[in-house]
Amino acid sequence: TTGPSSDSASSPTAESLEDNPDGGCHIYRNGYYGNSIDVVEGILEVNIIQMTSIQMTASQAENSLVDFVVTCQGSLPTDVCTVVSDPTCQVSKSMVCDPVAVTDECLLTIRRAFEEPGTYCINITLGDDTSQALASALISVNGGES
Repeated sequence: TTGPSSDSASSPTAESLEDNPDGGCHIYRNGYYGNSIDVVEGILEVNIIQMTSIQMTASQAENSLVDFVVTCQGSLPTDVCTVVSDPTCQVSKSMVCDPVAVTDECLLTIRRAFEEPGTYCINITLGDDTSQALASALISVNGGES
């Protein structure tokens, strides 16, 4: 493109120049172009507002269960992914993704199991068709008590 043409002051135009290999002639093409942009509201923010250890009986205590209460702002999520990593958040140990059905307010509870005691980095990602948002936390799991 070489710039706007001189016959149109307000409309964007493009001028194209191509070489014709047969005769060395130039072909000029003038025209108007247009484009549209769709702005969609994505998931703007995710917060882990509560972490609660689920008390189990001694016979059920092979895994420690923790409930994470999560809120978000913006559009409503359609899926949630939880990545459990080492305390430095560098080495991933497990990842679980699930679809969620949030109707009018973004408040959901996510239950995750931990096989052994220790300190973990938790990344919770909420997503929809157009966006994703992440919240992270460190959690210490101690044989059923967190």
